[in-house]
Amino acid sequence: MRIAMVTDYYLPTLGGVQTVIKAHREALEHAGHEVFVFAPLAEPSRDPHIVRLPTARGFAPDGYPFTWTPTAAATALRDGLSARGIEIVHVHTEMFAALAGFEAARALGIPIVQTMHGRIDVYTRSVLPLPSVTTALLAAMHRRRLSHDRARIDSTAAYAKTRMAQRMWRLMVSQANHADQVIVPSAHFAAKLVAQGVQTPLTVLSNGLESSVLDRVGSPTPRIVTPDEELRVVWCGRLSPEKRPQVFVDALRQSPGVRAEMFGDGVARRAVAAAAVDLPPGRLTVHGGVPQSQVLDGMRQAHVLVSTSLDFDNQPMVILEAIASGLPVIVTDPDLAEMLPDGGGIVTATPDADGLTRALRALRDDPAAVRSMSTAAISHREHVSQDTHRDALIDVYRAALSLAR
Repeated sequence: MRIAMVTDYYLPTLGGVQTVIKAHREALEHAGHEVFVFAPLAEPSRDPHIVRLPTARGFAPDGYPFTWTPTAAATALRDGLSARGIEIVHVHTEMFAALAGFEAARALGIPIVQTMHGRIDVYTRSVLPLPSVTTALLAAMHRRRLSHDRARIDSTAAYAKTRMAQRMWRLMVSQANHADQVIVPSAHFAAKLVAQGVQTPLTVLSNGLESSVLDRVGSPTPRIVTPDEELRVVWCGRLSPEKRPQVFVDALRQSPGVRAEMFGDGVARRAVAAAAVDLPPGRLTVHGGVPQSQVLDGMRQAHVLVSTSLDFDNQPMVILEAIASGLPVIVTDPDLAEMLPDGGGIVTATPDADGLTRALRALRDDPAAVRSMSTAAISHREHVSQDTHRDALIDVYRAALSLAR
């Protein structure tokens, strides 16, 4: 099977979507399929299976290369898909590369699979300048290329009460309804999409880690915290308001005996630095944006991973990486509990810094619990492998192909 992955961001930029696509590609290629990735890039790739879409010059919102113009991207995709004999187009985002993917695939009669990776209603509200204006512009530009007539948004839902949120939910639901099959990595996000009117056949299919990542992690042993040792904690992700990195810093301030590292960069980098200015030396190291390999090395040295995002994340890849590394996981969002191995994670009693502080102190004071949770994570490793989910992904592709016939 010849598959095109179409995305608005890809390597070498960092992020969960990029990691998912990389894992999909590796697993599918190991199974004998050929995968091409079409994305905007700051510069052309030496990999012949990564195809650069027309990319804006001097404009990279939140640090990501940006597809421009939509018409040029659609033309490039139409030519690229046709030349490579693509049988399935798998779209991973919702902006202009994605829209070009829909336009090109429809013109060529190629079935489309859409993965809904996350809550762009929260992301745009948190990251874009003047979000009330920019979300309106984005929605209007999206609607010009992909009809929103099939979206019926339930504005009574707590997450869809504002006009900004409704615009973005209408965008997400519309795009899903224009696909032939939809993949959602988590049950909690899938339930929201169905409640908001997604009618396309939908499969809840967990993300997974490629075998090369699992090989790099190796065979972890249960974490042991010795009596004279600090609890070593890692936080990994985009430094952006929707990820709530300052909640982590505030909890760290209230948790003596805990030492932390943060991996990631973004618009909240200065806010994090300001929040951490009064911490004792050595309590927190902020590494910025680093390759996945360095994140995995950091996890290897840690006792616990913390996720502070709330009402935003779908299925964070860093949690899968932590589980593969044998790390206990603390989350502040109850929706993410479905990711945690039985006995391998904690959902804080409250999602604020106080709730996280209590969870950190409890593990700091109970080394046996750290070891027990780590053992549970290690026993769950095979469930986070992309190979475990590869056949189900191929089944979705076959279902899309059968509908197109």
